[in-house]
Amino acid sequence: MKVLANDGISKSGIKALEKGGFEVITTKVAQEQVANYINTNKVCVILVRSATKVRKDIIDDCPNLKIIGRGGVGMDNIDVDYAREKGIHVINTPASSSESVAELVFAHLFTGIRFLQDSNRNMPLEGDSNFDGLKKAYANGIELRGKTIGIIGFGRIGQAVAKMALGLGMKVIAADKFVDKAEVKVDFYNGQFINVEFETEPMEDLLKHSDFITLHVPAQEGYVISTAEFLQMKDNVGIVNCARGGVIDEVALIEALDSGKVLFAGLDVFENEPTPEIQILMHQKISLTPHIGAATLEAQDRIGTELADQIIGLLRAEKV
Repeated sequence: MKVLANDGISKSGIKALEKGGFEVITTKVAQEQVANYINTNKVCVILVRSATKVRKDIIDDCPNLKIIGRGGVGMDNIDVDYAREKGIHVINTPASSSESVAELVFAHLFTGIRFLQDSNRNMPLEGDSNFDGLKKAYANGIELRGKTIGIIGFGRIGQAVAKMALGLGMKVIAADKFVDKAEVKVDFYNGQFINVEFETEPMEDLLKHSDFITLHVPAQEGYVISTAEFLQMKDNVGIVNCARGGVIDEVALIEALDSGKVLFAGLDVFENEPTPEIQILMHQKISLTPHIGAATLEAQDRIGTELADQIIGLLRAEKV
């Protein structure tokens, strides 16, 4: 059986699939050619990340497709319900990249509180001629310790963020429409650990009390954060989105940054991917990354092997 990993897969994932008797194809096929490639090469499994879309047209055109796999959490680039109606298994790896995304959240937070996004632009230009001036410009940083972080969406990634925040001495408040409470395990040296129990709070309380806000929600209709929500926040709040483009109203965000309501933003995802708005890309108060939340070597290894295990298990079960 053949597996098309159209957006790539780790070496460990390839090795696991080959050991299970699969031929793995890592050729990058253009979106408009995916269905034809699957049929021509008798592919039974397609694996994607965020780039390739598996919509109704591909599902209809590929009757021999047995599994659609998404390396990561969100599956908004796949017509999941329709595929399952057609008898196709749709799988993802929700637990594999939680820590990677959470660490990127804190990379953006540290960048914002110490002005690194602007400093890294200006030091190469003025570091040798205006060192003292830049030192003065970036001398008013703040600390995360003792501050309150609001986590919107308290699933696996939100809980991973909470765990790291606790380690930094932050106070944590979480809001989630579907999660009432959660227990977060914090590991220490020599197998020691503590369990911290959280009860989620109303969104209004989170917006009112948080010094920093991070979003971990799926793609959805409408904005989670727009003008009305910004008005409820503290002055000089920091906000990070490593979830999905479109959950923050970027026009409202620019207005909030320019007015001083928001101190800084960190964005890994954008409304108009892969061509973010120039006002976002050039803004000196925004820390930017190109949708790399799950893009660590460790996470990709976990994703590859988890997908392989699921594929092998599903197709073995069908043969029994």
